[in-house]
Amino acid sequence: MCGKHRGTPGAYDDYSVVSPVVKYLLFLFNFIFWIIALVMVAIGVYARMMKHAEAALACLSVDPAMMLMVVGVLMFIITFCGCVGSLRENICLLQTFCICLTVIFMLQLVAGVLGFVFSDRARDRVTSMINNSIVHYRDDLDLQNLIDFGQKEFGCCGGVTYTDWSQNMYFKCDKDNPSRERCSVPFSCCILSKDKVVINTMCGQGMQELEFVQAGDYIHTNGCIDKLVNWIHSNLFLLGGVALGLAIPQVS
Repeated sequence: MCGKHRGTPGAYDDYSVVSPVVKYLLFLFNFIFWIIALVMVAIGVYARMMKHAEAALACLSVDPAMMLMVVGVLMFIITFCGCVGSLRENICLLQTFCICLTVIFMLQLVAGVLGFVFSDRARDRVTSMINNSIVHYRDDLDLQNLIDFGQKEFGCCGGVTYTDWSQNMYFKCDKDNPSRERCSVPFSCCILSKDKVVINTMCGQGMQELEFVQAGDYIHTNGCIDKLVNWIHSNLFLLGGVALGLAIPQVS
């Protein structure tokens, strides 16, 4: 079945001729995403190989490199079907490509509806993932860079509040904790002034020992979950437009 295509004499004669413009546009877009998928897989594999085995296994569930590999492999398979199917006018591959996009589109709809209906459970799940990421903050450089980027961009610290960093063994605010970072928060939590020439990279030292109002003079005390929810609410129409733009090619 997959070996036949519309160019084969006598096969699928009832189909009309495919427009060359549509054919090569479909091939071009799929080829671009196919290359992107290859790059994602290559970066993910390289990042995983550069990590120590113990650290890589410890934070496997929140490893950005692993997520990159999984998404890259799925994109590679789907876009490969789209590339070859459109170029060769292979009905089987094109059907596989369409089915995959339909499934992805339906999953997007289901995830959106479930996220809206069960918002409390979704929030708890996100909170659990962020807390797990905080625990493994020092175990994975990729994860550390991702968390630092998020805290800087959203101006937040921790999941619910800045004291969430006490869940990390290095920042844990216990008297018997021998770490030099005891009761501290990462540098990405700090409020940086643009007029300062010299930046104090130790500005998060001992911040967990301060009260909420006092710590607010030096670091962002609000958690990233509330900041993320507020950002989604503020950009709801923009996100809806992007989702609609992604959905139209999938269902067309």
